[in-house]
Parts: sequence; structure tokens; C-alpha cells
Amino acid sequence: MAAATLITALVVIFIGAEAFTNALENLGQRLQISEGVTGSIFAAIATALPETMVPIIAILGATAAQEVREDVALGAILGAPLMLSTVALFLMGVFAGRARGWSDPLLPERTGLKRDLSWFLAVFSMATAALFVPPTAELIRAALAVALVVMYFLYLMLTIRASARLVENGHGTEADHPLYLVHYLRRVGLGGLTENMFTIVLQLAVGFGLIVVGAIGFVHGVEQLSVAIGVSALVLSLLVIPVATELPEKVNSIIWIRRRRDTLAFGNITGAMMFQGSLLPVLGIALTPWEARPEVLLGAVLTLLASGYLFLLVRHSVIRPYHLIVNGLCYSAYGLLLFF
Repeated sequence: MAAATLITALVVIFIGAEAFTNALENLGQRLQISEGVTGSIFAAIATALPETMVPIIAILGATAAQEVREDVALGAILGAPLMLSTVALFLMGVFAGRARGWSDPLLPERTGLKRDLSWFLAVFSMATAALFVPPTAELIRAALAVALVVMYFLYLMLTIRASARLVENGHGTEADHPLYLVHYLRRVGLGGLTENMFTIVLQLAVGFGLIVVGAIGFVHGVEQLSVAIGVSALVLSLLVIPVATELPEKVNSIIWIRRRRDTLAFGNITGAMMFQGSLLPVLGIALTPWEARPEVLLGAVLTLLASGYLFLLVRHSVIRPYHLIVNGLCYSAYGLLLFF
């Protein structure tokens, strides 16, 4: 039963992600914005919403003891950027290597990618430092939380301001295919709809709804399979919950990287890292003990190492699929250190 739930959820997520990415490409093309804005802001925030809800529901819910709810929230908040900076990039590299060759250069727009990674390293370092601030130091914790929110909105402004110049330089968003909703309705003889803002938003909503439903189903499937595993709620939420909640980012980016839409693929992941590395820790700082327990600190350090490695690649080298194997090894090291 659990296996069937997982497989069904994966199929639903894939269908939803395909519809969502197609609608986003058409939206970006219609609005004449850069691929950086489409990937790093639109796609990143939209697909980050499922995992954003996990810590909120865990903190505000009343279905378990407070300690368990705090552990789940803390693991979900810190596990999300860990999963994106390691597993998501690794999977993207694997699918790019298989589809394009392991030495084929990946060519995202570099200024936007460097901006995403440099800002992420800054905000996540601040969030990690906040782990060492005791709950009694309320003013310091509040100041750090406010700073994280302000930094995210400054990042948004910089990304949006860079859009016009990038479009002029040939980095505007272009749709690979017509809007699926209109195209397939015409094929079955229902040609009443035309491709406009309404149908684009409608397909976005349908695609996003399928992604959320699939992610929720996947979480339930993982919970069913993990009943027999004797691990703490914190470790489970650090390792397992992000696998389900980060699937939308992984699938969207895999679709884009196979189509050589490298800016969209990387921006979808690094933009989500920026969102989750700044705004989600604010919830943790404000509503949980947010303390430097060994599992938490290890995950935060490996997230910074994996992200810093990619930042150095962007600055000093051409990224190739085999480079991203290192990011996958960082996650493997985390699992091994936790269990052994």
C-alpha cells in the first residue's frame, strides 16, 4: 500500500511539474522577463510553498507533543536547503549527464547564479549563527530575524532590477512549447480557449495543485514506510520530509536541465534555497528553541559547504554534470555520520 502511494504521488508530481513549468515559461515570455526572474523568483517561491507549510503546520498544530512538533519544524526548516544544495543539484547533474554527456558544459546565466548563491551563503550563515544565540537573548534573536527578512526583499529587488538588462542580452524567457491546456483541448476538438493570461494562470493553478497533492501523498507514503525505523522525529524530518517537499524543485529543474534551459534549472533551485534559507529560519528563530544540536549543526555546515563549493565553481570554472556529484556526496556523508 505504501509503495503504491509513493508511486502514485510521484506520477502526480511529475504531471503537475510538467504543466507548471510549461505555464511558467509562457508566463515569463508574455511578461518579457528574464529566465533569472522566472526561475529564481516565480518558480522558486511557488514550488517552495509545500515545504513552507510543513513547519507552520507542525508548530501551530496540536496533534503531537510540543517537543515532537518543534523537532519536526526544525528539521523541515533546515532540511530543505540541505536537500536542495546536495540531492537536488546532484540529481540535476545525473539527469544532465545522462541526457547531454557528463562533460557537457552547463551554462546558466552566471551573474544571476552568483547573486543567488552569494546571498544564500550570507543569509544561511546568519541563520546558522542564530543557533548559538540562547532563547533568553530575545532582542538579538529578533534583530537576526528582521535582518533575514530585509535581506530577502533586498535580494528580490536586485533580481528584478537585473531583469530588463538580461532580456536585452538574450536571456529572456522563451517557452519551448505552446500552452498545454490550450494545445491539448484543441487536439480533442475543444478549441474554445485561447492562449491568454487567464489560461496561463489557470494552468499554473492546476499544475501547482497537482504538485501539492502529490507532495502530500508522498509524505504520507514515506511516513507509512518509516514506521519500523527507530529514529528521532528530528532526524526523520531532516532526512525524510525534505525528500518529499523538495520534489517539485527537483522535477522542475530536471525537466529544464534536460531541455538545456540551464538558467531556469539552476535558478529554480538556488532561488528556492534563498527563500528557504532566509524566511523559513525566521519561523524557527521566532517559534522554536532554534539551538545548535549536533544533527542540526552538522546539516547546516554541510549545506554551507555544498553551496560554497558550487559558488566557487561558478566563479572560477565551467560547471559540468560530473562536478555536481560532490554535492550528492555531501548528503551521503550526512546520512552516514548521523547513523554510524
